[in-house]
Amino acid sequence: MRWSQSFIPTLKENPSDAEIPSHQLMLRAGYVRQLMAGAYTYLPLGWRSIRKIEAIIREEMDATGALEMLMPALQPIDLFERTGRKEAFGNVLINFNIRRQNHQVHLALGPTHEEVVTDLMSRHISSYRQLPMTVYQIQTKFRNEERPRFGVLRTSEFIMKDAYSFHSSVESLSETYQKIYRAYCRIFARCGLEYLPVEAESGPIGGDASHEFMAPAANGEDQIVFCRKTRYAANLERAETGRVRSQVKPVDTALPASEKLHTPNVGSIDALCRLLNCQPTQLIKTLIFLADGEPVAVLLRGDNEANEGKIRRALGAKTLEMADAATVFKVSSAPIGFAGPVGLKCRFVADHDIPQVVPAVVGANAEDYHLANVVLGRDFDLPRTAEGEYETFDLRNAAAGDPSPRGEGTLELVHGIEVGHVFKLGTKYSVSLNATYDDEAATRQPLIMGCYGIGVNRILASMAETKFDDNGLVLPLSIAPYSVVISTIGVNDPEVDEVVNQLEKELTAAGVDLLIDDRDQRPGVKFKDADLIGIPLRVVIGGKGLKEGQVELKWRHLPEATKIPVTGAAQAILDQLATRRKEEAAHVPE
Repeated sequence: MRWSQSFIPTLKENPSDAEIPSHQLMLRAGYVRQLMAGAYTYLPLGWRSIRKIEAIIREEMDATGALEMLMPALQPIDLFERTGRKEAFGNVLINFNIRRQNHQVHLALGPTHEEVVTDLMSRHISSYRQLPMTVYQIQTKFRNEERPRFGVLRTSEFIMKDAYSFHSSVESLSETYQKIYRAYCRIFARCGLEYLPVEAESGPIGGDASHEFMAPAANGEDQIVFCRKTRYAANLERAETGRVRSQVKPVDTALPASEKLHTPNVGSIDALCRLLNCQPTQLIKTLIFLADGEPVAVLLRGDNEANEGKIRRALGAKTLEMADAATVFKVSSAPIGFAGPVGLKCRFVADHDIPQVVPAVVGANAEDYHLANVVLGRDFDLPRTAEGEYETFDLRNAAAGDPSPRGEGTLELVHGIEVGHVFKLGTKYSVSLNATYDDEAATRQPLIMGCYGIGVNRILASMAETKFDDNGLVLPLSIAPYSVVISTIGVNDPEVDEVVNQLEKELTAAGVDLLIDDRDQRPGVKFKDADLIGIPLRVVIGGKGLKEGQVELKWRHLPEATKIPVTGAAQAILDQLATRRKEEAAHVPE
């Protein structure tokens, strides 16, 4: 491809509305252009990279035995109503009415395809002999993103690879889950992306086990909890905290009696600490929730944040929400903000850190009052385990400095970009959509499902966010739009044209994707553009070097250029490309 015949609108300066490196660089390098908030056009360079990423995904998914197909983006709303996801998605689901002949039809643009694929399989899978089966597609998805930002990282329209597996046993699901998990590791490694598989919450998609694949990035919107020593990683919603064992001990009789303190106008932990001249670690805050409609109090240390997913699991609840003011008053005789465990009229559960907060400041269950010098085992109590410890739970968000739940090391918080997610769905969708099969005893059973997604656009954006320098993108051979760019010095120079044409013929015949910068521009302009768009290998032909019978090679990731003879240049370039591919492949897991 000749640059003069392509469409590569590079920009010298960062656009004023581009907030982060990936957005700036993808615009400056001519990969994308914005149509409106949340919607982008992929220009030829960007689309070539997307197609390369898709090819890697297809190769690895096909190797797992998954079957590619394509499902419609346009979906009937009743499928979402049957699974309860119309309400779960809320305003994120793009849905609308259209008129067909004399009636209205309510449709949705697919944010994912669990409903569609389950409905499909409900019509075609009837026996355990047809299982397991895994299908996948690469398809455009639509979500009403209320705050589109960060370029193609958060958009309303995006490309996703989504796969769905169907099984007759949990063991079969686990086998496929691990197979695709390994395929994801290979996909991201082949794309040159640094990634972390992290334990995750399933969220509105449903299911009971999942992992996210995160690309660590300073501007990532998700927080990852990570231990470098044990390699434990989880997202903030799921991350465990290393438990401190809390053996029940006799109460220290030297501790002073609890004292009721007047604490007016304290609307926060910080305000209370300033008033009482204490630290948040000396406070126990009591949060009232409704778990499946019943009030339950959660005790947390003052500096910790409640994790509703952990609380829901600890209580064995299907639903969890913060209690309303009337419920809080009913169980504590006080408005929100003054509840405490002493005399509370509902069940309460405690975080692992609570037994270490002795003595503590707690709400007094009276408006504008707190209790100081409150002692566990004297003023309130917790259930005991059979081992003689307090029964406590992991109920809070993990924080930097916490001990790793794997027994060694400490946790740190890292920002990341989610590029993939795998779920064990179980029977959530098959039960809702009546997708069943006959088992070996001819008894109808719901299909057991898994689903597996990759954000195709996000791989490219994550690479742009993490693989760049002051001159532009630094992309690997595997996903760069072109592997080699030939930058010519001297336009309409017969000697230059002869060498370029011969190299083009030999390299193209060998399968090299080649861009020839034949523009009538200064060499510096051409070199800057080549660096900006991230082509891995630049070949310079012309000028003094050609007169000396040499061409210049400059790898984008290396600081210095080298020179090779014109004679045999094509083979030398092919040899260097082969060596570089082996270097990139060395990071791909088996």
